[in-house]
Amino acid sequence: MRKYLHRKLRDYLALHIRPGDCVLEVEAIPVSLGERVERVFHVQAPDGSSSELRDLVTLKGIPVDYVVLNGNLHFERDVQEFFQLLRAALQDSTRVIITFYSSLWKPLLRLATKLGLRVKTPEQNWIAVEDLQNLLLLSDYELVRLESKLLIPVYIPFVSDLINRFVAPLPFFRAFNLLNIAVARRLNRPAETGMVASVSVIIPARNEAGNIEGAIQRLPKMGPNDELIFVEGNSTDATWERIVEMKQKYEASRKICAERQTGTGKGDAVRRGFAMARNDILMVLDADLTTPPEELVRFYAAIVSDKGEFINGSRLVYPMEKQAMRYLNMVANKFFALMFSFVLGQRFKDTLCGTKALRRENYLKLAAHREFFGDFDPFGDFDLIFGAARMGLRIIEVPVHYCERTYGETNIQRWKHGAILLRMLLFAARRIKFI
Repeated sequence: MRKYLHRKLRDYLALHIRPGDCVLEVEAIPVSLGERVERVFHVQAPDGSSSELRDLVTLKGIPVDYVVLNGNLHFERDVQEFFQLLRAALQDSTRVIITFYSSLWKPLLRLATKLGLRVKTPEQNWIAVEDLQNLLLLSDYELVRLESKLLIPVYIPFVSDLINRFVAPLPFFRAFNLLNIAVARRLNRPAETGMVASVSVIIPARNEAGNIEGAIQRLPKMGPNDELIFVEGNSTDATWERIVEMKQKYEASRKICAERQTGTGKGDAVRRGFAMARNDILMVLDADLTTPPEELVRFYAAIVSDKGEFINGSRLVYPMEKQAMRYLNMVANKFFALMFSFVLGQRFKDTLCGTKALRRENYLKLAAHREFFGDFDPFGDFDLIFGAARMGLRIIEVPVHYCERTYGETNIQRWKHGAILLRMLLFAARRIKFI
């Protein structure tokens, strides 16, 4: 049982912990009630070297990507006190991965221990998911992601892997899983935020000549040194000429950068724009202006106040203009939002909105491990969504108003792109959910 459980646990943790990450694992030591806990902190550096710490004070200044608490909560005398002690040593970007057993399995695990199928580990705490959520909140953390795994914790050839991979993640069945895996982040208090940040707004533009000046005029001021980056994508109208003209017209009041795309697809244009960006916060705005540029201030406010780390627009909250989205497109959008929420473990109402924001430092980490999902997203949206979910970024959605086009035609091909989305959904499910 122990060998199989540990092997599966390594597979689950590998979803989040990437090659090159700095990892701190806190050794879980069973103790008697009232006995003092002498914790050991194992640090695995990106270069492969390892070291031990005896207290968390010496952790300050070390850029730890993940802290792994593998079963620790079962042995801690005071979980809230431990969370608060740990929080003081963490950086904003550090994620805490917590594994703990479901209380439903308490009698079975004790039986397995008596039968010699499991090493004797007298757990003192049996914490429910709701208990963990409350303890994290009290200790100034935020729960980012929660998964349950392992319906069959012993190895039965063919059966165990089949059930644990494809049945255990499903609704109803997951209520009976043995293992809970939570990802949390340090929640900054108001006094710890307030950093003034500038924004790079990337606008991929293909056949959008009539919208270029409107995008510049309507873009709100957010940070002190905002920049607007147009990436023109092989247009058949005068989009590039219009960008050059407007860049000269507004150069005294706006910092505007522009480049012609050498590749194809919106995803390639977004990545090119991000590579050109120099500011702290990166945003994507569609050039069709169906999402009002004025509403980008809400994305800015959400990210600088630390309410979220990956901000996704949602067009399905407010009433939309009559011809803004066709009925079948809306049905498909709701289907994909539901399925991606299930697969990624964080709620999405609208996965197809092109307006998004994240910090540049998080994007660079995301881009460094893009090969995990592959490079087949022509839209650019899911490359970011998948990466943000894997990194354990706090994803929140900002409702936006959805307007009709006033110039040009949509570049979306319903059936072709729908098939690509379905393929990406299945691929993400295999890499994230059914492992």
